[in-house]
This record gives sequence, structure tokens and C-alpha cells, in this order.
Amino acid sequence: MPAGLRKVQETGLRTRGCGKDRLKYAGGNRLTLMAVHDGPYGSFYVGRLPKGCAHCEKGGKMVLFTTGLCPFSCYYCPISLEKKGKDVVFADEMRVRREADILEEARAISATGAGITGGDPLSVIDRTSKYVRLLKREFGGKFHIHLYTMGTDLKKIATLGRAGLDEIRFHPPSRLWDRMGRSGYPAATAAGRDNGMHVGLEVPLIPNMRRELVALIGWAETNGLDFVNLNEMEFSDSNRGRLRANGYRVGRGKTYGVAGSDRAARDILSRNWDITVHYCTSAYKDGWQLRERIKRRARNISQPWDIVTDDGTLVKGVIESGDLRRIMSVMLRTYSVPRGLIWLNQKRHRLEVAPWILEELASSLDVEAHIIEEYPTADHLEVERRRLA
Repeated sequence: MPAGLRKVQETGLRTRGCGKDRLKYAGGNRLTLMAVHDGPYGSFYVGRLPKGCAHCEKGGKMVLFTTGLCPFSCYYCPISLEKKGKDVVFADEMRVRREADILEEARAISATGAGITGGDPLSVIDRTSKYVRLLKREFGGKFHIHLYTMGTDLKKIATLGRAGLDEIRFHPPSRLWDRMGRSGYPAATAAGRDNGMHVGLEVPLIPNMRRELVALIGWAETNGLDFVNLNEMEFSDSNRGRLRANGYRVGRGKTYGVAGSDRAARDILSRNWDITVHYCTSAYKDGWQLRERIKRRARNISQPWDIVTDDGTLVKGVIESGDLRRIMSVMLRTYSVPRGLIWLNQKRHRLEVAPWILEELASSLDVEAHIIEEYPTADHLEVERRRLA
């Protein structure tokens, strides 16, 4: 048991709120100052936020999904049905067909780094290491790359180090959390350090496994790891049945997060750790990290006929039926619509028009027209549609 944890248990240490920090007390006397940083959407951490997470917080990390293949079968795995068990590659929402797609997406979000995930990226080590080298070569050494894996293959870890990986995050199976010393992870984490990487653990916060999680964090602290990330366990289309079968339910006021996660996280992080421990909620991932990344993409790809919302979505007018070339010609010649505010999107088979112009002209054009709101992502997910005529 870590010395800090023994101190907490022996003294009955309690916390007292003080802005974004918590002053730790024992017997009414101030003992130490332990910074507990409250992030957006219920996330919080003690210590210093891992460098990869700091990039994510600003929306600067491209998510590079190198394969859906994985030798493990964790019941809580939230990977989408579109990707799970399939050997596919995605850069954020973009299906990757060629290496240039990865670079295109990185530029589209002004990426400062990439988070490599899966499946397990070590299942396709040649592909994964090739992508690390590609990104480092294109964007330079300061482009920060971290990677998640359950693997412990020392040769593969060394391959990632030679490719230039900055940070490796191991995800040991939950059955090993209180017996890490008898697993392959001591050697694997040492190999990560020896090959020049920052090394941490990243696991789901399973509410009924607090004891095992405390043991896991204690092991990481004792063995000199840089951080432990605890992700709020969440429901998805692919794991919903298995989570329910194991007795979990969605927490009150939450969309995806498992009930009891926040309380367990507060309990675990209140202990006197000497290692960074970061609790990352599903709402934080979707409501902050994703939103910030989307806003960056919107700034880069929006056109003069788009309105960019505060959330980074794009609002535009569209006409999707009829003779689009003829309609465009009428709008340009008869109604003097500026050429820079109208565009024939041949790939998506629609005419895109500045929404304020289409609202004014729709009734005169005698065509079906809409104002839509969509994400600026590669999949163009539509969130709202309003018919004008």
C-alpha cells in the first residue's frame, strides 16, 4: 500500500473545498495542499494533466483508429458496431482509404497531435508504426502522439519507440488490477520508459471495483508511472446488453455514463496520491473535447455561404432536387445572387446557398428548399432540418 494511502487511512484525512483546490486536513490542522482540478462536464484530476490529455482538452488531438481488431473481449468495450472486430481505419469520422486521408484530417482540425486507438493498435503494429512515422515526418517532433493498448509485447513497444511515439497508455484487464506484479505489465511499462515514452495506465472506472482500482493506482505510483486515467464507464450500442447483464444502469441525469461512477471517482481521487490521477467523464469527451475539435474543423473548412454556430456546427441552405444547374443559373442571373454565396456540391448532389439568401428567395424559386444544420466532420452528420418551400 502506498505511504500516502496509509496516511489517509490512519489520520482520517478529509478535504475542504477551496475554489478549484482542496486543502487536506488532519485533526483540524492543515497538512498538505493537494490540487484537485475541476474540469468541464464533471471531469477532475489530481497532479498534472497528462500531456496527451492537455492537447485533447484544446481539441487539438486527431483520433486515429488503426484497427477494430483486438485479441481481448472486454464486456465494457464501447467501440461502435461499425468498427468493432473489423480491420478498418478512421481518422476522426473519416474512413481512411489512403495515407493522404490522415494528413488531410489532421490539417482540417489544425491538429497538434494524435491519439491512436482501436481495437488494439498493436494488432497491426506495422501499420500503426508507419502512421506514427508519417505524422512525425509531416508535422514535426512537437506533434504529440499517444497510443492505447492492452498489449505487452516488448518488441512491438520498442518498434513504437523507434517510430517516435511520445506516450503509451496501457489498459490492463480488470482481473489483473490487484495483481499487476504477476502480469506482463511491469516489463511492458519499463520497456515504454526505456524507449523514451511517457507511460501511464488508462482503464474504465468500474464502480464496484474501487478496491482493485486503488490497488492499481498504488502499483502505478510505486512503479514510477506518469499517470493513471480513469474513464467513466459508458453505455454504447455495442456493449449495452453486456453491461445490463452485469447489473449496470445509466446514472441519473446522464446520457451514457454508468451509475455510481462519479461517487467512486471522488472517493478514489480524495486519497493522498503522489501520482497524477485523472477522471474523464463521457460527457467531457462529447461535450468538451469533441466540441472543441469540431470548432477547430469548422473554422478551417467553413465556406462563405455557411454560418458557423457557437458549437462549431454549420448552418446552410440546400436545394437537393430538380435541375440544380438551371436553378443555380436562375439564382445568379435573375436574382443576382453573389457567386461566392452559392455552390453546386456535385459530390453530395445538392446546391448549397447562404441561408439568409435562400430564406428570402425560396418561395420565388418554386423548388423544395431547406435550412440545415450539420457537423463540419467528414461524415456531415445532420442535426436539424427546416423546410422553406
